[in-house]
Amino acid sequence: MTGTSPPSRTLLVASLYVALAIATTGCADNSSAHTADAASPSTGGTAAPGSVHVVVAGEVDLTVTGAVARLDRFGDGSLAMTVRNDDGVPEHLGMVATPDGRRGELVGGKSAEGDGSLSTAGILVTSGTSVTFGATDGPRVLLHHVRGISARHTLPVVLQFGVAGLIRFQARVSSA
Repeated sequence: MTGTSPPSRTLLVASLYVALAIATTGCADNSSAHTADAASPSTGGTAAPGSVHVVVAGEVDLTVTGAVARLDRFGDGSLAMTVRNDDGVPEHLGMVATPDGRRGELVGGKSAEGDGSLSTAGILVTSGTSVTFGATDGPRVLLHHVRGISARHTLPVVLQFGVAGLIRFQARVSSA
């Protein structure tokens, strides 16, 4: 983007966000399965609420565990979880979606670089590491006016990663 004026960059970034929003509209559903953009994804067993393991031959090995949406009666709160990246390349969590087209707000950890830091690509999770969202000094996902909690006290969540793509699963729900 060398030579691009600041207003042009702003327009480019805004149009990319709109394209991502359009591409992911309707992605949050009530299934406990996950999907990845790559071919033939498989899980490491049945996914219990709050966890999912995504494996795509030679490209993706990503595990989400302990996912809990801590919400107040208005649907405001945060999503806590641990993301483990074993796919050999750095990953970035770029978007979190919940029912009704809601988006989580990504907040980087205290570190300006390294795991848990926030850049234009999202929250960094380097290969061979785990990042805990919602931990002291760690990254956070803030949720606002969330709806769609199931009778089983779970919340459909879609995570958008740079390499793994879209991952759908059910987070457990607790009171904030």
